[in-house]
Amino acid sequence: MITLFHGSNISIDKIDLEKGANDKDFGKGFYLTDIRHQAEAMAIRKTRIMGSGIPTISVYHYDDSPLGNSTLRIKNFGDIPTEDWAEFILHNRHASRTGFKHNYDIVIGSVADDGVAFQLEQYEDGLINLDTLVERLKYRKLSRQYFFGTPAGISRLEKI
Repeated sequence: MITLFHGSNISIDKIDLEKGANDKDFGKGFYLTDIRHQAEAMAIRKTRIMGSGIPTISVYHYDDSPLGNSTLRIKNFGDIPTEDWAEFILHNRHASRTGFKHNYDIVIGSVADDGVAFQLEQYEDGLINLDTLVERLKYRKLSRQYFFGTPAGISRLEKI
């Protein structure tokens, strides 16, 4: 069982997948982290962006045992950026333009923060190749995120 945190400007009592933003790292869905201070920083940022509410952390339990997830489609990129991870993020960040949509219920992997976004832009602009992109990202301390993108995935979360 893992404890996950979601930072926002409001308390999330019922998860609504339609409220997720488009063109995010792992697609449109509900994002959490297992790092409380990361969620706290996101709550402050979200409150500032929205201009209303108060920074709020919603806490969930997620059963990550293989038995509990046997029917779910899960993609776990691990903690080190790979070519697969970088390409997956690029596809998702351009999904509203390209129509890309993956079929995973849950995706786990590193957050593509502003520093990563800069490297991704360098790659997209042809200034670096994919090997160089991944090499530059290997030594960055990246935070982890958990994406829940389907009702089946959301059903595995228990609010506490």
